[in-house]
Amino acid sequence: MAKTKTKFICQNCGYETYKWLGKCPSCNEWNSFAEEIYEKRKGIKKDLRDISVENLIDVKIDQEDRIKTSIEEMDRVLGGGVVKGSLILVGGDPGIGKSTLLIQIANNLSLRKLKVLYISGEESVKQIKIRAERLDLKSNKLYILSETNLDIIKGTIEKISPDILIIDSIQTVYNPDITSAPGSVSQVREGTHILMNIAKRKNIATFIVGHVTKDGSIAGPRVLEHMVDTVLYFEGEAYHSYRILRAIKNRFGSTNEIGMFEMRDVGLVEVENPSEVLISERPKNTSGTIVVPTLEGTRPMLVELQSLVSPTMFGMPRRAAMGIDYNRVTLMIAVLEKKIGYNMENYDVYANIVGGLKTKEPAIDLGIISSIASSYRDLPINSKLTVMGEVGLTGEVRRVSFIEKRIREAEKLGFNIAIIPKANMKDLNKIDGINIIGVNNVLETLDIVLEG
Repeated sequence: MAKTKTKFICQNCGYETYKWLGKCPSCNEWNSFAEEIYEKRKGIKKDLRDISVENLIDVKIDQEDRIKTSIEEMDRVLGGGVVKGSLILVGGDPGIGKSTLLIQIANNLSLRKLKVLYISGEESVKQIKIRAERLDLKSNKLYILSETNLDIIKGTIEKISPDILIIDSIQTVYNPDITSAPGSVSQVREGTHILMNIAKRKNIATFIVGHVTKDGSIAGPRVLEHMVDTVLYFEGEAYHSYRILRAIKNRFGSTNEIGMFEMRDVGLVEVENPSEVLISERPKNTSGTIVVPTLEGTRPMLVELQSLVSPTMFGMPRRAAMGIDYNRVTLMIAVLEKKIGYNMENYDVYANIVGGLKTKEPAIDLGIISSIASSYRDLPINSKLTVMGEVGLTGEVRRVSFIEKRIREAEKLGFNIAIIPKANMKDLNKIDGINIIGVNNVLETLDIVLEG
């Protein structure tokens, strides 16, 4: 007989204890422990004679092991396509477009004669049909099921044997053998573990949708992210139509790639040239704005960086940053005060990347300093000028990676002046159509940016 016991599990981080605690010692969350019943079962021993090992050099890989989704932005983030037998976790805020993206992927794959099974625990079959008609999706190889019972889901997978499986969402799926409620740590962990075994055993590429908590992390235990092969986050602002798909874990590709989409009436549409979109509404002859090339994975993008410096009405000046690391902004303000002599103790400083994009790349340091100095002195920057470079605490401008790729992206969109670190000049090939200027420190940069 299996022995039944109870334990308390933190619903925020998955920490387990045999007695109730008011505060979780792992994540410091209050009142997050829930009592769950579990059973100790004896494991089934496997015959060691059935185990076989292979020499790594003898393993053959075919190009067909990756499946193209017909959405280039999605394929870029996944590292070239969906790997057969992989388990992919897709997270994002409610209403951001997770289900829309996945049903579009399901339709595209089914049009390529692949058998796709879409299982939803949040919508009925008719509701899914209404959404598919709104998105004008028509395929005879796309199978849908509205179910939350894991036993029925397993039986359906065995019966249909799909090439692609989509679970929307993992928080609604429950195992009837576990007494805790759907969405609890035990249910999420057990459900993901069973789906992972099915995906690996039957070589089914599986997408699972995960809800996020108020702080933006995947709901449930962190072990959920460790179990899957790929973790994708869908980002975007509620009042912006643009969405960014970012990989934070990928066993089959780079974790630095991003994909950009625009939400329209017909669903999510790929943005082929993000640079042009992000700087299309840039104001002319206005102080505090500059365009900076940034790099996301292998993709160069031009982003508009804006700053506003205004006299403070209180004794304590305010600093705010949106889309940029707040600590980087305060460091750049300190460099301006110490090395340039700007008196900013009586000024509020606001910095923002337009379009809802977020980046922590150090190469935008020179852009932060230039835009703040432009707003502080109320001097507009040449609209055809761009800057790039990391700034040290002594005011020196340090080299950045992939400098040529950044400059070519700027030249392609009509910029004719690029200010870069002098250390990058010696490795740079000649680029026609743009004047490249190397600088050693912040003072040299501002002399060109604000006076040139």
